[in-house]
Amino acid sequence: METIVRGNTPPSSGMSNNTEGTLNKASSSAHAVVNSIAGAADEAVGKAKPAIDKVVIMAHEAGDKAAGAAAPTTDWLNEKCESSNATQKQLVADTRSYVSANPLKAVGIAVVAGFLLSRIVRR
Repeated sequence: METIVRGNTPPSSGMSNNTEGTLNKASSSAHAVVNSIAGAADEAVGKAKPAIDKVVIMAHEAGDKAAGAAAPTTDWLNEKCESSNATQKQLVADTRSYVSANPLKAVGIAVVAGFLLSRIVRR
């Protein structure tokens, strides 16, 4: 921490030497108190730094462990999502081909399904 030392300043107009001396003493005392507080704060930070560093390292390790534990789950979910998308595409393709091959049957099934759904929703 930088220490600032104030010397006597030239007398200001309208101030007596006694008042100016008192102001200089008060200023010097205030600077000394600030410097001692700053020194104590630096010392406290210096003592706390190893503990803070240890906490930071522990937090990073916990994050790494969580990411490592989540990676297999993420991979599994990605596989299931891709499988679901493939199944959905296959069902849509099969439905299109069935409707193209049997248009009257598809319309009949749609009417019956619509009727049943309307009955279920009304209740």
